[in-house]
Amino acid sequence: MTYDTSPASPQRIELSGRESLTVSGVEDVDRFDETEIVMNTSLGVLVVTGDSLHIGKLSLDGGELHVDGRIDAIAFEDAPSSRGGLLSRLFGG
Repeated sequence: MTYDTSPASPQRIELSGRESLTVSGVEDVDRFDETEIVMNTSLGVLVVTGDSLHIGKLSLDGGELHVDGRIDAIAFEDAPSSRGGLLSRLFGG
């Protein structure tokens, strides 16, 4: 499954089976654990839920995130996160 939006908002979500996910347009990772990853993207807050989730690669310069594990759901949240992202909190941004 591949989801592309207009060229004005570069976002790509590619799911291979239920065990490998690649997301482009990632601006920050808000929080993550083995069952949930919450990230800020160019189109809003994206939540990935599942089991044994692992961030295999995160490149904020390129805006790309790779997730491995059992992926149960991918959903956009309506309201933007009011807190800064994980990397912002770590590096005082």
